[in-house]
Amino acid sequence: MSTTATRPARGLGWLYAVGGALGLAAAVALTLEKIATLTDPDYVPTCSLNPTISCGSVMDSDQAAAFGFPNPLIGIAAFAVVTTVGVVRLAGFAPPRWFRVGMQAGATFGVVFVHWLIAASLYDIHALCPYCMLVWAVTIPIFWYTTLDTLRAFDATRDIGDLLARAHSAVLAAWYVAIAVLVLVEFWDYWRTLF
Repeated sequence: MSTTATRPARGLGWLYAVGGALGLAAAVALTLEKIATLTDPDYVPTCSLNPTISCGSVMDSDQAAAFGFPNPLIGIAAFAVVTTVGVVRLAGFAPPRWFRVGMQAGATFGVVFVHWLIAASLYDIHALCPYCMLVWAVTIPIFWYTTLDTLRAFDATRDIGDLLARAHSAVLAAWYVAIAVLVLVEFWDYWRTLF
């Protein structure tokens, strides 16, 4: 196998392993915080620092249980899979196309769901959850690099994948900047008090 073929697989493997582990840690932390609030109504989550940086406000919202149970449970399952796939890719697993399509479907669901939650945090709940923001931060590159990997795995889309891959970091940086600007604008009154 050529080094060019190995490099992207290893890079994606590391992204899945590290990003998945960070997402899993955030999902577990949120789950433990939710359990603590359910067992003690007076409990203040450790990530609730003020009305703006407040996991409690986010956890108490309707959006925090979009499917009838706490969202972090989805994160625990999904990020455990992503982490495992990352480890096996680092061990040399070369996924077949159907597997890549499955990862693409999961990553697409994840990034759409995360952007719905971003909009809810900014415009409905009006609070930011640090653990949730960590999930946002890892879900976006997992989706983006999974998409590039999937496009490059099929003859019909390889050229598009190669073209997008040339600007991979610029697209990712612009994506993060757009979200940061939205957060900055929406919570400008809070950020001004920090200066």
